[in-house]
Amino acid sequence: MSTPETPGMPESAVGSENVVDRRGFLRGLAAASAVATVGDAVSPAFGQQASGAGTAKPAVRRYPIDEPVGMLYDATKCIGCKTCVVACHEANDLPPDTRRDPRYDAPLDLNDYTKNIIKLYRAEDGETTSFIKAQCMHCVDPACAAACMIGALQKREHGIVTWDPNRCIGCRYCQVACPYNVPKFEWDSATPKIVKCELCNHLLADGGQPACCRVCPTHAVIFGSGEELLAEAKRRIAEHPDRYEPKVYGEHDGGGTQVLYLSKKGIPFEKLGLPALSEEPVPERARTIQHSIYQGAIAPTVLYGLVLAGVWRSRRSGAKDSALEQEDSE
Repeated sequence: MSTPETPGMPESAVGSENVVDRRGFLRGLAAASAVATVGDAVSPAFGQQASGAGTAKPAVRRYPIDEPVGMLYDATKCIGCKTCVVACHEANDLPPDTRRDPRYDAPLDLNDYTKNIIKLYRAEDGETTSFIKAQCMHCVDPACAAACMIGALQKREHGIVTWDPNRCIGCRYCQVACPYNVPKFEWDSATPKIVKCELCNHLLADGGQPACCRVCPTHAVIFGSGEELLAEAKRRIAEHPDRYEPKVYGEHDGGGTQVLYLSKKGIPFEKLGLPALSEEPVPERARTIQHSIYQGAIAPTVLYGLVLAGVWRSRRSGAKDSALEQEDSE
């Protein structure tokens, strides 16, 4: 796994004896303030427009998508055969997950071997059931991409959220940020990757479609453009209101997703493991808070100054102890 190079510290800050002097400290503090201030002005925080007065304007859509594609999953059509799970493994060169039982490819959830999973929901009455498909939702404004400090996760062609191994530093912030608990980390690998559905973008590049959509025998999951899938979902609800919950999950939830869901009548989406989210994009609140805290670069400057001050005092104390030891030895 490739790690970005870290710029070296200025010679004034790190001398031959690894001691920070006053001039280096002040110079570093000034540089930190300048960088933070310029960064706030040139690159407005989190998709907001810069203004002379420093007042945050309403957030705009951060990821304009050209020709978005996605999937529509209809829980009323799924028979739980898990053909899609096997096809996903094969299409993405993932080994079968036989860790629980060596006889079967039977993962219990998304993991480092599994980008797509079928689960069973059973109500307390023991009779009401529904299958549910889980994979990356390819959010319109993905929390994983917002949390990734290096940009390893981004929305790229057709709005698909993909992972770049050349940028990832393994911080796993994406795992914490995702409200759907999708990204998984290869803990057992010496060169770990982040594992998540990327809509089989390698197949799309050749004019194909995601493997799960291609093999589904009942067409419970279908592939298409975002507009076509949303229209199809609404058509099904309108024609069969007694069959479906009166909502398309992902149309607005969490700012919208490119994977849409239909649920059986009487089974709320929350019961299927899909979180109840507002229409506000998941990262938006964090952006608002961080923009308020960092406004004017005050917080970064103070924090950087405290860090450098601590380093300077520690090195100075170490230098004095070393000098005392030398005198005692003489």
